[in-house]
Amino acid sequence: MPSPVKAMQDLLRDDTRYKLEAYQFIREALQYAHENLEQIGPLGFGPTDDPSSDAPRHLTGQQLCEACRLYAIDQFGYLAKMVLENWGLHRTGDFGELVYNLIRIEQMRKSESDRREDFDDVYDFENAFQPKFELALTDED
Repeated sequence: MPSPVKAMQDLLRDDTRYKLEAYQFIREALQYAHENLEQIGPLGFGPTDDPSSDAPRHLTGQQLCEACRLYAIDQFGYLAKMVLENWGLHRTGDFGELVYNLIRIEQMRKSESDRREDFDDVYDFENAFQPKFELALTDED
């Protein structure tokens, strides 16, 4: 197996759909998910589903897609969708493509229950990256 750097270079050469920044983003979104568990939803705890287990926590495809959405909004605000599209990401299935490309070059792992299709149609890119805001009126208004 080639070195991780060589494997990534080969991947970028062989699959030109996504920029290097997209792969960096998916790794950062995974870290974001583990640091912000309460926003993402409950995670599995590996094959035993035992929270006291030392097995690394595992995200589902849907959970990682939600982490990507929240992380993109956190990092890029109103520009999130435009930034992701610039990197070749147009739908949640693209997150799955990134993950499975990284699995193929042994930079990520998957469980037996994981499927590439778990990432498909989790949300609509057209609406998902619009930061939510509320206007609050005060008594002074």
